[in-house]
Amino acid sequence: MGLVIKEGDVDTAMRLSRLVPEFIGPPEKKEYKRRLSGKTHLILIAWLDDKPVGFKVGYQEKDYFYSWMGGVLPSYRRRNVARKLAEAQEAWARRQGIRSIVFKTRNQHKNMLLFAISRGFQIVGFKEKNR
Repeated sequence: MGLVIKEGDVDTAMRLSRLVPEFIGPPEKKEYKRRLSGKTHLILIAWLDDKPVGFKVGYQEKDYFYSWMGGVLPSYRRRNVARKLAEAQEAWARRQGIRSIVFKTRNQHKNMLLFAISRGFQIVGFKEKNR
């Protein structure tokens, strides 16, 4: 069986986020509820051979869709999982009439920056982290 992208739930996204080494202290259920409650949102889970291997969570803000959380388990990277999740999220957003998707990442996540640029995202700013 190949890669399948399906809508999922908070618990599966949270379990996966705990297995992504780049996430230090991933959000708990309370934060998911705070961000998603009362908003149009989408939780996608990537399944490979009936095993969840990646996720993408986002929600609609005023005039854009905020792609908030996402990741792929390390042993499943370089298999186009992130690309397929992004394509599914973008297609869903278009069907909802959303014209803009925004996300934030840290400068230390170079692969995420490169992925974003390859998907056509534009870097519009940065914020210095307080030390």
